[in-house]
Amino acid sequence: MEPSSEERVNRRDLFRLAGAGAVTVFAPSFGVASGLNPAKPEEKLAPTCWEQVNHLDRGQSEQLRKRMAWWHEAKFGMFIHWGPCSVGSVEISWPIMVPEARWHITQEEYVNLYKRFNPTQYDPKAWIELAKAAGQRYMVFTSKHHDGFCNFDSSFTDYKITNTPYKKDIVQMLVDACREENMPLGFYYSPPDMRHPCYRDTSKPVKENWRGEPMRAEWPLYLNYMELQVRELLTRYGPLVVVWFDGLNNQEKYDGYRMVRMIRELSSGTLVNNRIGVPGDFETPEQWVPKRIPVRGVRISGTNPEEANALPGGLPRLAEFKPWETNMTINDTWAYNKNDRKFKSTQFLVRTLADVASKGGNFLLNVGPTPEGTIQPEFQERLRGIGEWLKANGESIYGTTFGPLQDLSFGKSTAKGGTIYLHVFDWPKNGKLEISGLEAKVKDVRLLARGTHLHFVQTENGLSLDVPVEPPDTTDTVISLKT
Repeated sequence: MEPSSEERVNRRDLFRLAGAGAVTVFAPSFGVASGLNPAKPEEKLAPTCWEQVNHLDRGQSEQLRKRMAWWHEAKFGMFIHWGPCSVGSVEISWPIMVPEARWHITQEEYVNLYKRFNPTQYDPKAWIELAKAAGQRYMVFTSKHHDGFCNFDSSFTDYKITNTPYKKDIVQMLVDACREENMPLGFYYSPPDMRHPCYRDTSKPVKENWRGEPMRAEWPLYLNYMELQVRELLTRYGPLVVVWFDGLNNQEKYDGYRMVRMIRELSSGTLVNNRIGVPGDFETPEQWVPKRIPVRGVRISGTNPEEANALPGGLPRLAEFKPWETNMTINDTWAYNKNDRKFKSTQFLVRTLADVASKGGNFLLNVGPTPEGTIQPEFQERLRGIGEWLKANGESIYGTTFGPLQDLSFGKSTAKGGTIYLHVFDWPKNGKLEISGLEAKVKDVRLLARGTHLHFVQTENGLSLDVPVEPPDTTDTVISLKT
């Protein structure tokens, strides 16, 4: 089908519009906007380019369109994986699904860890303070993982937080704190449930049938259980900015259309990801960043970067862009693991955030709290380091879209309104930064964090910038190009 005139936004048109200031995005100030209502986090945000060029899905409700526009602007969130598994210092759920010697735990030992789970130092406001200090603008918390343990006081299971020595509903405590501190909140909810007898024959070891058994007569009862719990999360703990499913393999067995329809009926502004067998509002690559900009019709999720090989190169039309969010750990484990010392550096994480933003995505960075309820110092150090960088350079991340220069040898680019931001990872040693392929007319160049103007020469062959010999920021120096 031939694209309509409003969809015919090619590379040259995008630069022309940017130079004229016709596509404008206003980034909210650093941190969470003062007075922001978690129920309607988009209320205090100005319209984004996604709305102005009218390329959000026309079939979405107006509330959902606004929520998606807000989500695009927010860019950076905190993922939290937590539960009784932290007591054993093992990964969440997987030690019973795919047992490995390195976990040193049996299935029986794992499923009984909840009897020792007593996070007496849990302070949700401390988590929120850390997220704000990191520049993260929303949180996604594990309400239930694959093991079936509920961090909320569900009416439909006894395998839950209120039956631990702690007894208190940690989800309700987090919800209350997020409302008070104006932090938008969503819930991760795992469709698999190793504990439930209708999900699998629980007389067998989990490792034998952890993928679920939809051929059994009990499967419809399990889907009812799922729906009841998601209803609980939406009605007792909502409103939510997102329900983040994680259906693992053969996700169609969860009747995702039924679940999403129910979510839309109860909370029309709640986003849903793509891990329940239906397309969802956004894609979810795990532990990796696509090399090219995701587009509609090409599914990417999970841990296999090869899925993104079908992505086209160059700049897509805005109508073709597919919203997406990379989720990633700070070390190699989702839940708390005292033995995992493979921490990613602050520099790596900042550059990953810039890389994600350069392709129009969001970055959901995970922490795994300790069994006491605190967040370990190594995570805090890195999160606060990212926040310090964002205080000086957040303009180049929040509210931006994919940059017009996608194949830079020295770094990445993002764009907002009439400004292009160059994220320079590899600083030139000769005091000259050379850029080719830029069609927009540049009017002003400066170091974003310092505000220092840079001399530049633009010809039909490219743009040449005079830059300091030493990089102002070895993590990521941002250069602002006004067009």
